Amino acid sequence: MPSDDVGRDTIAAIATPAGRGGIGVVRVSGPEVPRIARAILGRIPEPRVATLGNFADLDQGIALYFPAPHSYTGEAVLELQGHGGPMVMQMVLRACLDAGARLAEPGEFTRRAFLEGRLDLAQAEAVADLIDATTQEAARSALRSLEGEFSAAVTELVAQLTELRALVEAMLDFPEEEVDPLHAKDAAARLSHTRAALEEVLGKSRQGSLLRSGVHVVLAGRPNVGKSSLLNRLSGGERAIVTPVPGTTRDALREPIQIEGVPLVLVDTAGLRPEADAIEQLGMERTRRELERADVVLVVHEAGSRESLPEPLPVGTCRLDIYNKIDLAADFEVPAAGIAVSAKTGAGLDRLRQAILEAAGWSATGESVYLARERHLRALQTGRAHLAAAERELPRWELFAEELRLAQVALGAITGEYRADDLLGEIFARFCVGK
Repeated sequence: MPSDDVGRDTIAAIATPAGRGGIGVVRVSGPEVPRIARAILGRIPEPRVATLGNFADLDQGIALYFPAPHSYTGEAVLELQGHGGPMVMQMVLRACLDAGARLAEPGEFTRRAFLEGRLDLAQAEAVADLIDATTQEAARSALRSLEGEFSAAVTELVAQLTELRALVEAMLDFPEEEVDPLHAKDAAARLSHTRAALEEVLGKSRQGSLLRSGVHVVLAGRPNVGKSSLLNRLSGGERAIVTPVPGTTRDALREPIQIEGVPLVLVDTAGLRPEADAIEQLGMERTRRELERADVVLVVHEAGSRESLPEPLPVGTCRLDIYNKIDLAADFEVPAAGIAVSAKTGAGLDRLRQAILEAAGWSATGESVYLARERHLRALQTGRAHLAAAERELPRWELFAEELRLAQVALGAITGEYRADDLLGEIFARFCVGK
């Protein structure tokens, strides 16, 4: 059944990117779609059949009609696929608005799909993640979430909690001294099983969050240790200027790359040294700001040199010590935690790539991961905290039951079982218009 929250007006928007293209799509959804179809096409097209037609004498193209509830939004939907010129698309859209539709807000089509029960909240977010995916692995993970894999895992956790809560609620009818020890043991075992399942989902979600947000990797070190050469070698191009003159890099240079499908942004920074002129000092300030934001810092040293980074890194920084120019210092003994590389020959680069992924928290297990957002991770962590608290409350069943309830509420927020309107507004406002 449609949600009472769904606006009953009809919305329209251009669903293809701005600019010129061979094809452009105008999408219309709502109860007035049949009437608008007659106004634009002169008839209602046969459901789910591509129909050639004239669009209000403004364009000619393919019309697709999806009657409710068998459409993306769950409402009647009309898609007009015409020529992708900006003026043509605007004229067709204006004709739809003049026929009774209003301009859709960002994400409003997908919001209606959620409110109509066509998608749950995690699946709706996966639509935007699939559009925004920057690597093949990210796209695959987003598609799995859109198909319901992540939601199914969360729903299973909620189902386990529901069963456990039912068991505990039954036990609450009896004094503690009359509770069957077997029931108490069963409750503890069920809780342990649910906690283990949640840890598995959280682990896959943390992995997937790297595919969505990427990894911010900053190269830092003294001038002329080979930071720019290393960035060029990792990116596979001549992106940074490399000279023997110290202080060549004055600004932060960013280069997006991917390793095993994980998106990264490499940032080459100005070298850090105490004896620097005014311009270098400005560059060093930008280096320090990049270090504050870094997920992983590659501290680059020159192999064989005794000079180290002249200032400490921010507290809590994830650091990898890289010893470059190993081809010029064959007898150099690399510290146990260090990685020897040569930006010139490429030696050690494969090991460095793996070390970056490991430092960021990625583990290529071959299993599917969930393209989780920060709110999903927070909800899973909250649920985990409540389950840990529940274990501490055994056998005080009233408190135990309350912790289970709070865990279920936290997990239910992922799929939208428990939701707030302000959360929906925040999520769907980030979508593009027409989706």
